[in-house]
Amino acid sequence: MKLKMILGTLGLFFCMTASALATEGAIDTGDTAWLIVSTALVMMMTPAGLALFYGGMSRYKNLLNTLAMTFVSYCLASVVWMMWGYTLAFGSSMGGLVGGLNHFFLGGIGVNSVTGTIPTFVFVLFQMTFAGITVALVLGAVVDRMKFSSWIVFTILWLTVVYSPVAHWAWGGGWMGTMGALDFAGGTVVHINAGVAGLVLALVVGKRIGYGKEAMFPSSITLTSLGAALLWFGWFGFNAGSELAADGVAGSAFLVTNTSASTAALAWMFTEWTVNRKPTVLGIASGAVAGLVAITPGAGFVNLQASLVIGLVAGMIGFFSVSVLKGKLGYDDSLDAFGVHGICGIWGALATGIFANPAITEGAQGLLYGNPKQVWIQFLSIIGTAIYSAVATLIVIMVTRLVTGGLRVDKESEIEGLDNSLHGERGFEM
Repeated sequence: MKLKMILGTLGLFFCMTASALATEGAIDTGDTAWLIVSTALVMMMTPAGLALFYGGMSRYKNLLNTLAMTFVSYCLASVVWMMWGYTLAFGSSMGGLVGGLNHFFLGGIGVNSVTGTIPTFVFVLFQMTFAGITVALVLGAVVDRMKFSSWIVFTILWLTVVYSPVAHWAWGGGWMGTMGALDFAGGTVVHINAGVAGLVLALVVGKRIGYGKEAMFPSSITLTSLGAALLWFGWFGFNAGSELAADGVAGSAFLVTNTSASTAALAWMFTEWTVNRKPTVLGIASGAVAGLVAITPGAGFVNLQASLVIGLVAGMIGFFSVSVLKGKLGYDDSLDAFGVHGICGIWGALATGIFANPAITEGAQGLLYGNPKQVWIQFLSIIGTAIYSAVATLIVIMVTRLVTGGLRVDKESEIEGLDNSLHGERGFEM
């Protein structure tokens, strides 16, 4: 009888243990479905949304080249991320600076691997789409004049040397996340990182021929506005998907993302209307993107009221950074990668330190909720990201130059247009 009782107790213990282990590593089908949808939404942002947004703003003779460079950015990121990018970002931390090589070629990850409540493969793919759009954002600073071959080399090196380590800092167990910096969906990792890199690349490559002396009209505001709408749509997966669960925080992130974008679009429109006497479609579309950028780091941490303020400020500073700051400093950031993503990303990261609300996400507490230290932490994360991105991007540029023999197309090709000179195609029949 005693033996039966002992065996029964042991059996119950093992059953309970097995049940606990199964629950801990269990896949939630709702969360998984939402992350698969979110991944598809973010994927669409690069070869569709950003390609049209950037393509429409480029000159008619460089439309296809802009589409090609955006498209190839996503393709390269898809391969680099699976081979070594993911492990550098999310592998075992090496001093809080970069991930180890334990997941090289996704080693150690199988169909039964789970991250949180979703299959690790889905998490890997979700993060890959972020890498793809981040490097593509950099492109906006140098369209119309960079060699296609140089862009390919730059993309591979930049994803490896710049993006993956910064992603590790914030999300993979690195120093930034350990310090307590808040970056829900990529204020530092994506937007400040890309904006600063774009500025450095633009300064090194130099101004376009005729910049400041001749009009450089966008090829199609229609394509740009369509691209902005697709970016806005995909951004719901970008921000709400970053919760990695189908829950209330994801719903809140969805809500504030839309509100910030709408408010910023209106703020940019009315600011431009007041200053230039005309509300342009390009301004409205750019304002929406500025609001999306600014809400990204705080999407899962701030409430509705904060998103209104964040969007309002983003629309105004976005307009002035593009229409005033760029002119005063004299740099040629073709499609305003730094003005929109860099400047509005900085504002969004600081705003997260001000408005982070513990009622939205426990532990995320900003200045207005009794934690002024969070603003300082956010400031350090901004400075750290900007300095590293600038220096590391400069190194990548130098290596790219050595490999390809130069960054810029020749004068004749630039004047003719890169669609025809590099690709043998034309976006428009004239």
